[in-house]
Amino acid sequence: MNTSTTQVISPTELLAHWQGHRNLTRRTIEAFPEKDLFEHSIGGMRTFSGMIMELLGIGASGIEEIATEQIGELNEHFEGINQKEQLLKLWDEATEKINTYWAQIPEERFGEQITIFGRYQGTVWSSIFYFIDNEIHHRGEGYVYLRSLGIQPPFFYER
Repeated sequence: MNTSTTQVISPTELLAHWQGHRNLTRRTIEAFPEKDLFEHSIGGMRTFSGMIMELLGIGASGIEEIATEQIGELNEHFEGINQKEQLLKLWDEATEKINTYWAQIPEERFGEQITIFGRYQGTVWSSIFYFIDNEIHHRGEGYVYLRSLGIQPPFFYER
């Protein structure tokens, strides 16, 4: 039995993959009429702005926590954010924060066991995959909202 391992994707490639998703999510935010971004929902689900605030609380803060090894606070609610431009500004700031802290994570740490936000156990890899998967999930909900409003969402493959 061969016990050697092969790396399938590098941390640099994973960051580029995630940033492609982040770019697509940003374009999804832009596609919403401002009022509907903050008010439209279906079946009792949160507004898309509420989902985006969750993503803002998880991704950049999670990468900062991984890089600094300092437990961070999970904050999924941002008071006073009621305009699309404010949300996009926070999104862009989070993107830069991800880039900055990502560069501080040594490659050998990606397989390390961690507890993110002081409560969620896994590896660095699995935590990052969660950040990406959660974003894709909520963007899909945003696509449903856009379609319910008669708006064509960005093509999912144009990252």
